[in-house]
Amino acid sequence: MGAPPRFQLCLVGGTFDRLHAGHRLLLDAACRAAARVEVHLTNDVMADQKSVNMQSFETRRDEVLNWVASNAPTRVSVHELTDHHGPAPTHPKADAIVATPETKPECERINERRVGNGLAPLHIIEVAHLTDIGGDIISSSRIRNGLVDVEGHPWFSPAWEGHVLRMHSRAEPELKTPMGVLYEGPETAPEVAMLAALEDIDTSQTILIAVGDVTVSTLLALDIVPDLGFIDGQTKRTALAAEEQVDCSAFTHVLEASNPAGVLTPELKEVIAQAAQLEEPTVVVVDGEEDLAPLYIHLHVPLHAVVFYGQPGVGVVAQPSSLETKARCRRLLELFEVV
Repeated sequence: MGAPPRFQLCLVGGTFDRLHAGHRLLLDAACRAAARVEVHLTNDVMADQKSVNMQSFETRRDEVLNWVASNAPTRVSVHELTDHHGPAPTHPKADAIVATPETKPECERINERRVGNGLAPLHIIEVAHLTDIGGDIISSSRIRNGLVDVEGHPWFSPAWEGHVLRMHSRAEPELKTPMGVLYEGPETAPEVAMLAALEDIDTSQTILIAVGDVTVSTLLALDIVPDLGFIDGQTKRTALAAEEQVDCSAFTHVLEASNPAGVLTPELKEVIAQAAQLEEPTVVVVDGEEDLAPLYIHLHVPLHAVVFYGQPGVGVVAQPSSLETKARCRRLLELFEVV
């Protein structure tokens, strides 16, 4: 049997956006240390002040409650945090608080307030940060920025670096299933489907990525310059006439990459990684084909990105670059042949 808890009630506070391995370590430390634990989650107003694309309070609460149900169902309660310190400065029953290295000074300020309120200071349980294989801290911001998953693993496998990935027949069935939402519209009027897709998206909070000449041209015709565009001078694998070519003058940056049909090249990967870091509108002109490009794009862009691509004869597909989409892209790429 393990040692009995040292404390009666431990406080844990934070946003807990995209519950990750570091969060779980924090919660586990609190549960090991105390007989009871109170988790105080920042409300939507406070969370939205930190970053765009934060999960809602309900979603964050549910993720924590799922962890609680599996790990400490009778000893942990979850509460809404409406101000910076919450109940910690005046909590009469709390005797411990969990901190990371950067939040420890805030916990010390809480203790100063507690002493001023005639209460004993809380014992500060400092929990070191978890780091990923590259030595960087696993954090919600890095997850939102599309750099790692909730376990701290990179989306783009190091085993793929510098290699051509060739599509394998085992990946074809899933590649034929659209990832995202299909918006239907006539092929002769692609703006119909595109306008329907845009109605469901807050473009002021979204990185718009368009893959395919028709998709890029449709957005430009609607006076919308995508943040990232990918074109190859073709539609349905047929070269476009000169007058049908995309006008790249609307973009601040024009990058080029070679990527033959049926493969994904290191050159395309590097250009996508570069384009994802640029703040101005950027178009990537692909010598070859960009059909498979979304698999690489999703692994390099933030979670508040949406990828548009055309579904010939049907309409346009909108793919939010969610954790689920990224995981599916990585899983599909694991089916490719590393050349």
